[in-house]
Amino acid sequence: MNNKYFPFLLPFRCLIFLLVFVTGSVITGRNPDALSNIWSVVASVVNIITILLLVIITRKSGGYAKLIRYEKGKTRPPQIVGMIFFILLTGMGGMYLAGFLCYGVLPYAAPMLIAPIPLWLAIGNIFVLPVTTAFAEDGLYLGCGVNQIKNKYAAVLLPAFFFALQHSFVPTLFDARYITYRFLSFLPLTLLLCLHYHKRRNPLPIMVGHAFIDVITVLQILATSAIPGFYEMMCAM
Repeated sequence: MNNKYFPFLLPFRCLIFLLVFVTGSVITGRNPDALSNIWSVVASVVNIITILLLVIITRKSGGYAKLIRYEKGKTRPPQIVGMIFFILLTGMGGMYLAGFLCYGVLPYAAPMLIAPIPLWLAIGNIFVLPVTTAFAEDGLYLGCGVNQIKNKYAAVLLPAFFFALQHSFVPTLFDARYITYRFLSFLPLTLLLCLHYHKRRNPLPIMVGHAFIDVITVLQILATSAIPGFYEMMCAM
């Protein structure tokens, strides 16, 4: 599969996240900051939209599996376990380093990312967010980015840039330091994932590892949503 127009989809999620939060702010008459607690629900919806888009654009050229170059039987369990630990450690390291650079605090994690939401949404999102994020983000940035860009440097750098940048707008806060913090938090991980995929062309370990780290996030949101006072305790730590 080779479509020269696919890389132009790389900014898609950045734009749609920005559009959703700005539109929501206008409709509700509240600042985007006030909508930050529902970021995980917005992400799930945008993930579903992204997956549908990828399925539609690849329908006549081999489908989603061909887009990401999935090959049955290529992956061994140790590869998945290793990738889970790699994503977890690199993701946490990037987040803490960015927090120190931007806020001077170590360790630092943006508290609004685990803010409570209605309990039924928190429970439902346990099953939706991790899986849809892996299919949406890895399909877009690896499939439409790494696999479609011919220049070997651009094939890693451009998808990694937009892969990290999308996180600056989910949730959307018009604060330069926050935007920089979110971007820098993910850039080391996205660069290494795109580089790894460029060399191996095996998406499954990355997708499983990606889903695993999102399971941790949605479980934290579930805890703050279900346990009174837990969010305030986490913010005070």
